[in-house]
This record gives sequence, C-alpha cells and structure tokens, in this order.
Amino acid sequence: MPGESTSHVIGSPRRLAAILAADIAGYSRLMGFDEEGTLARLKRHRREMIEPTIQEHFGRLIKTTGDGFLAMFDSPLEAVRCAIVIQQSMAARNTSLPPEQWIRYRIGVNLGDVIVDPDDVYGDGVNIAARLENMADPGGVYISGGVYEQIKNKLVCGYQSLGDEKLKNITDPVRIYRVLPDPAAVSRATHARWKRVAASLVAVLAAAGAGSYVLLSQRSAVAPEVVASQPAPATAQLQASPAPPPEPAPQATANPPGLPPPPPPLSGVLPIPIPQAAPAATAPAGNTQVAAVPPPQPFSKPAESGTSLRDCQGCPELVRLPGGSFRMGSSEDPSEAPAHLVRVTAFALGRYPVTVGEWNQCVAANACTAALEGNAAAPARNLSWADAKQFVAWLSNSTGQNYRLPSEAEWEYAARAGTTSRYWWGEKVVPKMASCKGCGGAYDPRQPAPVGSFPANPLGLHDLVGSVAQWVEDCWHPNYTGAPADGSAWTEPNCRENVLRGGSWRNDASYARSASRAYYDSGVRYPAHGFRVARSL
Repeated sequence: MPGESTSHVIGSPRRLAAILAADIAGYSRLMGFDEEGTLARLKRHRREMIEPTIQEHFGRLIKTTGDGFLAMFDSPLEAVRCAIVIQQSMAARNTSLPPEQWIRYRIGVNLGDVIVDPDDVYGDGVNIAARLENMADPGGVYISGGVYEQIKNKLVCGYQSLGDEKLKNITDPVRIYRVLPDPAAVSRATHARWKRVAASLVAVLAAAGAGSYVLLSQRSAVAPEVVASQPAPATAQLQASPAPPPEPAPQATANPPGLPPPPPPLSGVLPIPIPQAAPAATAPAGNTQVAAVPPPQPFSKPAESGTSLRDCQGCPELVRLPGGSFRMGSSEDPSEAPAHLVRVTAFALGRYPVTVGEWNQCVAANACTAALEGNAAAPARNLSWADAKQFVAWLSNSTGQNYRLPSEAEWEYAARAGTTSRYWWGEKVVPKMASCKGCGGAYDPRQPAPVGSFPANPLGLHDLVGSVAQWVEDCWHPNYTGAPADGSAWTEPNCRENVLRGGSWRNDASYARSASRAYYDSGVRYPAHGFRVARSL
C-alpha cells in the first residue's frame, strides 16, 4: 500500500507531523485503457499541480510510489487544505475528459508521531494515513480524529463522522471523518444516511414478519453522524494563521518618484457616510488622514475617469475607471483560452486591496468574522470568498452604494490598463514592480508588503498582481468557452469554487501575468488570499 511503513527505525529522530497519503483510484484500469497517455498525464499533474500545491501549503513531498505519493506537513490544517485543493484541481482537469479517463485521487490525512529519515518517514502515523487513503472514496478526503480535532473550527466545510474503525496492524480503533468541502453536502449526507436507516428498518421488519432474522454487521459501534463546521471565532482563526511578526515587511522602494504613500491606519468602528451635499474637491496628496478626504462629485454629474473617491470616512479609496473593450485571456494556459473580446462598462475599483484596518472595522461592527492582527496598512488576508462577500454587503448597507466584488472581466480589464502585454509593464519581469517570489527587490516570504509599496499601473491601481491573490465574483470555469462578453460575472447557482486573480507574494512571476487565473473553495480561508472592492457607477 502506498505510504505504509514499518514501525521501528533505529537512529532517526521522531516528531509529530501531519501525513498525507494519496493514490489514484482505478489506476490499473486507466493504464490498460491508455498506458502512455495515463503515465504522461500522471507526470504532468505531479509537476504542474501536486508538487506546487504541497509547497504552497508548506509541506514536503516525501516520495512517490507508482500512482501514489506521500507528503508531510507541520500543520494538519495546511495538510487538509492541500488535500482539498488537489481534489478540486483534479476535478477541474477532469471536466474536459470523458468519465472513463478521469484521474481521481483517494487521500488520507493523519496526525501522528513519526520517525523521519532524510528520504522517508516511518511509523504508525504513516500507516494510519495509508489506511485512510485506501478507505477513501475516489475524489474524497478522509481524516483521522486527531486531525479533525485540530481543524474542526478552522475550515468552513462539513465533516461526516464514519465512527471508530479497527485498522489492520493498528492497536487502537481510529475515529474517521469524511471531509465535505461543500457545506451543503452536510445536509445531503444527513438525508442520505436517514434514507439508508429507513431502508434498513423496512428490511428488518419484513424479515421479522416472515419469521427470519438477519444480523446486520456494522463497521463501527458508534453510529455515523454528520457535523458541520461553524465559522471559527476570532481567536481560533488567528491561531490557524499566526499573525506576522511585528516588524514591517520590507518595501520595494524607499520613496519612488510619484508613488503615493500607503493609506494611513483607520480609526473608528463604523464607516461614516460623507454627506453628498458637501463641496467636492480633489483628494489631497501626502500623509492626509482618511477622515479628512473630501467627498467626490455627485454621481449624477459626469465624473472624470481616473479620479478617486471615498463614500465614507474609513471606506476603501476607489478609482473611477472608464468603460471600454479589450481582449481577455491568452494562449499560455488552457484555462486562459480562448482569448475573446469583452466590453466593460464604467465602474469604480479599489485603489488598493482591502487592508487589515478596513477589514477590522467590519469585524468591530459585528458584520464580519475573524479579526485580523498586524499592520493596519497591510492587505487583509486569510479570507475566503464568503468573507469578502460579508464585507461588501456591510459596506453597501452602511453607505447605500452598490459595493461588490469585481467580475473577472473587470479585474483583468483593470489589470491590463490598456496594455496587451503579459504584464502591465511589458513582456518581461521588471524588478520592483510587484511583490512576488523572484520578481526582484526586497522580499519577505512571511508576509506581503503594505499596500501601495509598489508602483501603480496606468489606471492608478496598486497591487493588482502580487501582494494577495484577490477574489472576484465569478464561479470557476475551466476555460472561457461560453463566457459573457459584456463584462458581467460568470456565475452558477451554488458553485463551490470561485476565481482568484493576480497571484500572491508567495507565487512566482508567472502568476503576476494579467491573464493568469486560479481558484479555491469558496468557503475556505487561505493565508495568501484577500480581495479588493468594486462599486457600480
């Protein structure tokens, strides 16, 4: 079995670790169907998706075993996040293939004491993960009770308890949970369980009426139950993603010419709408406090594109963007094709990603969960798409304006800023233009730089690439076939994944391309994810 190991290795250190074991369901059948094609796909998936995903979640790929692999993580939370991302990425890749060609992994995750060698890990902690992987459904993730206790209030997803199971060569029974990344799956699993219970009762009664009794064996003495994870309280969420060190992250440049300073820390707990009757003026430059920013011109009058506005004291600063047409997408990745013409109407977009200070105002108003620590001018991060939707709903209710997440088309239109090159500044990476790995300039892998630390694009927008990956309104689609041409968001009822754009400071420069796309589970938080707001004009 992939990942299974002996229990005793002399002379190697022990440690507590989260072990992820995975293999492909029906691998022999796939190889019989298309041996060369299956092997090529397996290698490509490992190179393009599995290895980078493990690295992005701070894990270590221990070894590959034919169709399987074994990885080790310091954090069980990151291990489960990694498992969810792998399964969702594989599901997206399978959508363009007939079902008989789908590659689907089974994944097991266990937290246990292991023996670590330079090239392998051993012990019951590994064996339990391998047993869980063997039990998992194709495309599913099974976790042990120890993992569940560590993550149950830190991931917005469901868990179905499968009871205690006696595993081969493991002394004590192990409590097993099925991870349900879609919270709606909790109710579906509960409904399915009661249907099975009802069917069993009917069968037993029928047998009793006939005078025969059938003993039904159960996998566990504990009846399965389904539990839904509640959003974590602020303290639990902060434990899930430790706050960055108090020292500020290095900035890309000391004071580049023409670069405005980051927004100052915000005070107060509620945004205070600025009276629209107040005289309009241009926002002052320099170290002006947020509360002193004058209101914009009334929206009933023509407003010059590119000017900034704020609807309230403490609201994110917005930039008015003109409408126009542009070519969206590229031929560099299948998910970015086909390139197509899109017409975008005028709208306003946040000059910066939403900051820690702005987010915490929403938390103080009891409209958002999970207070954030750190520099108030740093981009708010470790936020899910659902969190971002809470923030824009609160901002809309507080100001009476139509705040929202930008559509994917609006985001790319703003990121390109009238250019057609790979990056808004040209075809090649230029040092000190964005906060990303290998992009040149100062870099801190622990945390992103404060917003506004890098130059604005031609539309006056900062940190559209690098910094934090930014949620948009759209559901994830594997390519642009059938995408709207009017700049609106491409949504579906109850979609499980939403699109992220721009990459983050943890990603390399390929993610900073204007056309680069990614996605993540809508209800799952991740330390490199944030957002910026849009507003209809």
